[in-house]
Amino acid sequence: MSSIVEELTSALESVVSGAGDIVTTTRNVTKDNVVGLLRAGGEVAGASLGMVSQVVSNGVSAVSQVGGSIVGGVKGLVSGSVSAVHVVGGDVGEAALEASKGAIKGASSVGADLGEVAVSSVEGALRAANEIGSDSGHLATKAVLGALNAADEIGSEAGGIVRKALLNAVALPHDVIDALLTGKTE
Repeated sequence: MSSIVEELTSALESVVSGAGDIVTTTRNVTKDNVVGLLRAGGEVAGASLGMVSQVVSNGVSAVSQVGGSIVGGVKGLVSGSVSAVHVVGGDVGEAALEASKGAIKGASSVGADLGEVAVSSVEGALRAANEIGSDSGHLATKAVLGALNAADEIGSEAGGIVRKALLNAVALPHDVIDALLTGKTE
């Protein structure tokens, strides 16, 4: 798989450097590569969906290396990953969770703003939900959980940054975010 991940990184580097729309570019390249990875691996199980995290993390590094917008890149990476898993009949919720984990881990490795990346991850999951006709609340929930899990693994400060960013994000479904972060359903 490492050679395929390297291929994805190379494709993102070459495409992003000349792209006008980083979200669409990263989405399309990621979707094509993840579909190929999943089809090559045969059965789409939870273990194979774990590679989505690695692909997104490496994609964040590729976007960073070429000086592209990390926020836009993450939105495209998450959206493309979720859409790819939909194409092969996998669990799109788990794909959103794994993609968000990868985005946070990748952002941490390149020194990007974890709060902005967390919000962008959820926006990418919402974009994918719209494109594939899936439940946006479910995908947003999974993306939030993935971002929180990854941030908490990094450390309590990272977890706090991500929580604060998600609670303060205007463009996200606050009923979902509030319920997950505070336990309140109102």
